[in-house]
Amino acid sequence: MFTGIITGVGRIAAVHALGSSSTHGKRLTISCPADYLQDVGLGDSIALNGACMTVTSLNQTEWQFTVDISAESLDKTAGLDLTGPINLEKALRANDRLGGHLVSGHVDGIGTVTHFSQVGESWHLRVLTPAALGKFLAYKGSIVINGVSLTVNRVADLPDGCEVSINLIPHTVENTALYALQSGTLVNLEIDLIARYVERMLTAPATPSPAN
Repeated sequence: MFTGIITGVGRIAAVHALGSSSTHGKRLTISCPADYLQDVGLGDSIALNGACMTVTSLNQTEWQFTVDISAESLDKTAGLDLTGPINLEKALRANDRLGGHLVSGHVDGIGTVTHFSQVGESWHLRVLTPAALGKFLAYKGSIVINGVSLTVNRVADLPDGCEVSINLIPHTVENTALYALQSGTLVNLEIDLIARYVERMLTAPATPSPAN
């Protein structure tokens, strides 16, 4: 579990193919801020732009770690097969503050940035989400974009999807990799965990179908 509060901005330093076909995944080498890995061990979970990954090796000298990402995960996420800045969050501990909201680290869909500009001291971000996620998005509700827990300021249902508008304070832009967003950028999305279960409770049949 995670909170959507970014604990460090790293960089995908290298991407290595684990095989020659499209069914093979990739091995990512992630560079971290100094001392970021002091309390990290092999097998620990770290979210990369909102996608939960397992640490497979550590280099405490160069502040790097590696993860192996499957072809399936690459197909369901955005930006994890390219070098560049990336949001990092270590898994939630039982005694941590829950500063954002409960986040599973499972990407529900890929969105497209439609607008990103500075307005006064803040930044205005609009993201077009897949239409299927629209029912989970609400005014003042929560959404995770590239691993960052954010509050929705406006929801617009459009013919080609659902567009959410978000206000980013300077601290968020300065301390996450969201500063690199631009119109057309693909981003990882995770809907609110509670909304997911509410939808299931409202749509599940009262009487299960008999097994064949």
